[in-house]
Amino acid sequence: MTLAFTICSINYLAQARTLGDSLRQTNPDWQYVIGLVDKLDQAHLPPELIPAYPMLEIDQIDIEDFAGMCERYDITELNTAVKPFYIDYFFKHYSDATEVIYFDPDIIVFQPLTRLKQHLSEYNLVVTPHICQPITDWLIPNELNHLNTGTYNLGFIGLQKSEESNRFVQWWKKRLVNECRIDLCNGLFVDQHWVNFAPIYYDKVWIEKHPGYNAAYWNLHERFFSEQDGVWKVNETADLQFFHYSGYGIHKPQEISKYQNRFTFAQRPDVVPLFELYRQRLFDNQNETYRNYPCFYIKPPKTLYYQSVRKALKSPIDRLISVLENR
Repeated sequence: MTLAFTICSINYLAQARTLGDSLRQTNPDWQYVIGLVDKLDQAHLPPELIPAYPMLEIDQIDIEDFAGMCERYDITELNTAVKPFYIDYFFKHYSDATEVIYFDPDIIVFQPLTRLKQHLSEYNLVVTPHICQPITDWLIPNELNHLNTGTYNLGFIGLQKSEESNRFVQWWKKRLVNECRIDLCNGLFVDQHWVNFAPIYYDKVWIEKHPGYNAAYWNLHERFFSEQDGVWKVNETADLQFFHYSGYGIHKPQEISKYQNRFTFAQRPDVVPLFELYRQRLFDNQNETYRNYPCFYIKPPKTLYYQSVRKALKSPIDRLISVLENR
């Protein structure tokens, strides 16, 4: 059995439902679970907002220092830091799962992922690089940006359940307890820089360069899209496997991503239908309602000044401020 999962708080459940809907359509034999970094009993969601997918709340997987992680991390860092802990839980508690695959919630899967399944029968890990071809300008993101944020995009990772994969997960867990921060000055960008070491430390890691995998704003310079007989193609010949809508917001529908300035929709009309599809699915899945729910585990900062200081520091000093504040 293949187990696919995502991680989010309640405010991102529209994205998680959209991902689940696409997996149910394209890979109906897979089990899909939403890892919820939130508390349902505190949110009191009405029945129409409960997803039709299993949800595993974070307090059920027994992370030893989870309270400390909540103090150290903002909502993005926290949702990222718990990724290997969920993988470890699935390895231990889902005995019939032969593969565990993580997708960020802001992804749509377009095809049966048979190539991925084949690679996970041969390799322990499958990861996707941000880019596979050089960038020839200095717009954002460029190669320097990718040096700062990591070779691989950890909005996706596939793992075969094996001893070697388990060793990787245990190592990754230890690193993310304290060092899953957005702190570029100290060489950290959540979980991604750590996985630069994966092909060095661990055996049988497949680096997936298929252009249909993890297509996103960061690799648009090398990938062009077209629809042929109802099937989305990349560079005319490869089937689009999954598209990652990172940084896209339905309230700024004119922007491909808030994290890039290389392309506009006017320059890339080929991607417009892909984004129109995603925008409509988010609306259909109650995005406007979910986004109003705050995460239970993230305490709002006491002042706007403190919020700006904490965002700027992201350092051991920041952790000291947090400790002093809660004495």
